[in-house]
Amino acid sequence: MKQLNTCSICICFCPIHGSLSQTQHNKKAYSDILSENHINESTNITMATSVLSRKKGVIVGDDVLKLFNYAQEKKFAIPAINVTSSSTAVAALEAARDKKAPIILQMSQGGAAYFAGKGVANGDQQASIAGAVAGAHYIRSIAPAYDIPVILHTDHCAKKLLPWLDGMMDADEAYFKEHNEPLFSSHMIDLSEEEVDWNIQTTAKYLKRAAPMKQWLEMEIGITGGEEDGVNNEDVDNNSLYTQPEDIYNIYHTLSAISPYFSIAAGFGNVHGVYKPGNVKLHPELLGKHQQYVKEKINAKEDKPVFLVFHGGSGSTKQEYKDAIGYGVVKVNLDTDLQYAYLTGIRDYVLKKKDYLMSQVGNPDGEDKPNKRYFDPRVWVREGEKTMTARVQEGLEDFNAAGQL
Repeated sequence: MKQLNTCSICICFCPIHGSLSQTQHNKKAYSDILSENHINESTNITMATSVLSRKKGVIVGDDVLKLFNYAQEKKFAIPAINVTSSSTAVAALEAARDKKAPIILQMSQGGAAYFAGKGVANGDQQASIAGAVAGAHYIRSIAPAYDIPVILHTDHCAKKLLPWLDGMMDADEAYFKEHNEPLFSSHMIDLSEEEVDWNIQTTAKYLKRAAPMKQWLEMEIGITGGEEDGVNNEDVDNNSLYTQPEDIYNIYHTLSAISPYFSIAAGFGNVHGVYKPGNVKLHPELLGKHQQYVKEKINAKEDKPVFLVFHGGSGSTKQEYKDAIGYGVVKVNLDTDLQYAYLTGIRDYVLKKKDYLMSQVGNPDGEDKPNKRYFDPRVWVREGEKTMTARVQEGLEDFNAAGQL
């Protein structure tokens, strides 16, 4: 299989002369890989695994790029699942394994701190850094057992949380020195509440740091409304929920001159959390306009030159997912729905077994009957994993990711 060579051309971008950006070059190289590795439908090997050098476990660098290219071509998106513990991580991995799909596991700043333990002080982000690093090592250790490719990602990092990102990238660089790859596949930097130029230039600075490791960076332009993980944008001006195509082009222009390993979370009315139907006005067609604008500006052959991300995915309709994916979305974040799904399994178990959970000994079967097998955390936590797994599987189906491996 031909390897992507990101150093074989000048990485400068020149829209006037129609030069290939580094991102365009890699899309062309990916097309060459597909041509050379065409596989007959009667064989047991599917195209998704054929384009990856690492078939299972955490993937990085060119494998992430190839997987996102493949997702755009086949019109599916990969669910990004917020995990806060080993339990939520394995629930997501189990879902992807059983549905034969790739998966993205991501930790937020708060989720990472929870991984470290709520009893650890986090004034300087040390708990979030330690928890993220611990979670990353755990996921790297266990993911190969599920026989699927996994992207290891971190979620929203606002300006005030940049020390968290700095600490994780310190860990990435240390890991890179030993293993020739970063600890995390990718990170997200979210400076969408800041002035646009500062957002782009600061993102570029972090991409320059990530580029030698071939590490992916996701950025956000246009605010995602609602509230998540302590970040509250419920009262923002609705106009700020919709990204302008000029901003998408400026980001692409700036970042593609540095590295092809980036994606953009563009606002098209997205809101974190779940709201009553009709309260959230999504306009995925705007994503198509962004792609067309960039295509024309850079004289690209492909219709979807930008890798896009869908935030605030919980509660959206299947048609909204389908439309967004058709416009080049390769990653959809799921969190709120999964938090509730995890709860339902535990809630229903507790309600059903209530009379066996009131004491260590004594239940409807007899006053001397032990209840350990009912209150053992491995029993009721597993019920939460089951219902979370089912909801992740639903997302894999909705995003057309199921069966892609």
